[in-house]
Amino acid sequence: MSSTTTAAISGTALHIIGIVIALGAAPAWTFYLPGLAPVNYCPADLANSQCQSKIALYVNRLDSDESVLPYEYHHFDFCTTGEELSPAENLGQVVFGERIRPSPYKINFLENRTCAFLCTKKYDKSDASSQHRLDLLRKGMMKMYKHHWIVDNMPVTWCYLTDSTSYYCSMGFPMGCFTYQNQKPRGLCNIYPTFIKQNTFYLLNHVHLTITYHKSERETWGSSFTQQGGRIISVKVSPESIRHRPSDDKTSVLCDSKEPMTLPMNNDELPDTFEISYTYDVTFQKTDQRWASRWDYILESMPQTNIQWFSILNSLVIVLFLTGMVAMILLRNLHKDIARYNQLDSCGEDAHEEFGWKLVHGDVFRPPQKGMLLAVFAGSGIQILIMTLITLFFACLGFLSPANRGALMTCAMVLYVCLGTPAGYVSARIYKSFGGIKWKSNVLLTSLLCPGIVFCIFFCLNLVLWAKESSAAVPFTTLIALLALWFGISLPLTFVGAYFGFKKRTLENPVRTNQIPRQIPTQTLYTQAVPGILMGGILPFGCIFIQLFFILNSIWSSQTYYMFGFLFLVFVILVITCSETTILLCYFHLCAEDYHWWWRAYLTSGSTALYLFVYCIHYFTRISISGAASTFLYFGYTSIMVFLFFLLTGTVGFFACFWFVRKIYSVVKVD
Repeated sequence: MSSTTTAAISGTALHIIGIVIALGAAPAWTFYLPGLAPVNYCPADLANSQCQSKIALYVNRLDSDESVLPYEYHHFDFCTTGEELSPAENLGQVVFGERIRPSPYKINFLENRTCAFLCTKKYDKSDASSQHRLDLLRKGMMKMYKHHWIVDNMPVTWCYLTDSTSYYCSMGFPMGCFTYQNQKPRGLCNIYPTFIKQNTFYLLNHVHLTITYHKSERETWGSSFTQQGGRIISVKVSPESIRHRPSDDKTSVLCDSKEPMTLPMNNDELPDTFEISYTYDVTFQKTDQRWASRWDYILESMPQTNIQWFSILNSLVIVLFLTGMVAMILLRNLHKDIARYNQLDSCGEDAHEEFGWKLVHGDVFRPPQKGMLLAVFAGSGIQILIMTLITLFFACLGFLSPANRGALMTCAMVLYVCLGTPAGYVSARIYKSFGGIKWKSNVLLTSLLCPGIVFCIFFCLNLVLWAKESSAAVPFTTLIALLALWFGISLPLTFVGAYFGFKKRTLENPVRTNQIPRQIPTQTLYTQAVPGILMGGILPFGCIFIQLFFILNSIWSSQTYYMFGFLFLVFVILVITCSETTILLCYFHLCAEDYHWWWRAYLTSGSTALYLFVYCIHYFTRISISGAASTFLYFGYTSIMVFLFFLLTGTVGFFACFWFVRKIYSVVKVD
């Protein structure tokens, strides 16, 4: 490949990346997605059908970087309101454990508030219920659980200085903090230097909300709205801990106290009666920032872009290296092999002795052991491959942006269910080419085995979440809905695909298979099965491990993943790398007269999942998740991810090798 061609490919790749990122960052209203259209706000005296004055603040689940167990807002003893006005949640939100509920905070557009009283929670030392509620608050602060609030479909952010010059905006803020004795303050206690008393719980019971808005430039709503109305750009929170004093009218409290709201270490130290009041401030600020770019300040505070470019360049180098090896070794050597084999055949019989990969032509298409299982894995892998490809494509177009909560998971699950037909078709064709006749078993295993493994693991994890009363526990009705999608849609579609697959004519192999299997000679170390399989997963994993770090951060560290353009490109590179690595090793094994390539091709690229699992173990040692339940849940969800990744990469390598073997044996003359 010439340098000009390489430069053109690199330039095209960079151009595609730019287009993908631009599409991902495009204003969501361009596509008029449900729930993502801009909302116009105006003062109460100007409210009408085209603008509203009340700004709803919703509360989501609370989670922690130290625990896998999220909890609903009302699990802790905060000020709550009725849940009748809770927004509808899609399937992805329910499965991910999001629980969005209305809050008692009352906010009106352009109406500043100071020390607005919310509620007062009272605790009695002799009451077991009061002690339990306080214990939950202490547990939440000790584990550093964070609030996640939503205003106008935007996360309420907590921005603070990470050093003397840069700000970091977190999508969520802690409910409080706890300082351990003889240890450096962590989290919030480290940011607020006044929280220095050891073995003390500091509860954040006062928030200052700063709402920035952009004045509308449209004249549709009249001059009065143009001057005073607008769209919300951001909502930032500054949490504080205040021990409130009662006011003179006894119906509210005063926020002028400098003493923080602290909780004693245990209930024995409580006074007979103990009260916690919650208050809030609201300030509106005008800004020139446009509504379409309101997510920028959140995404720009996450230093991912430079590292993402390094990830792409790293992956491209690996792909170019592999492509060069395949081009030099395979194409060059194969061309010589094929020319030499065909030249010797033209010299007449008994003029030569077969050697190399042609020597095993009579055994290379011998059906493998456990052919049924291989066909099932190949069909399920095709289902996951197509699902991933379509999901990433829609994500690149901005349809599955972070603003559209739960859309990514919903899209993936719906696509998986609807892609039962290609899974059944591929599995049936592969199984029929092996000479299989148990078509009913093949169809049932294709539709039930791999999804059944995932569902069983997921159900066991859900039992733990139920026992811990976590918001991530999927309701029983949702489980029934998932089973209905599985057995009502995916299973029949798999039967349809298998029907057409078995009706097709059996794949004809380019060479005949001998009746007696040929003996395989002793193999060297690098051509043996286990070393070859382990070597096959190193390069594909090298293409994705940097991207994998950001994906794991988005799952376990509550960070937003938005670089779907990069992810799509890395996925394409992963597919290419798995294919080329498997083909290369398959060629070496055939040259060593080892014709057992079926399972080896699948496991060679599938071994990338093994390195993924090792990396997840390494990642677990770097984060602060603790507790038996959280550890069990972490590795349970990891096992699901690793298994699906194994099916994906294994299927890619298998079909690449399947095409390669059929191709090379179709161009040589065999008696």
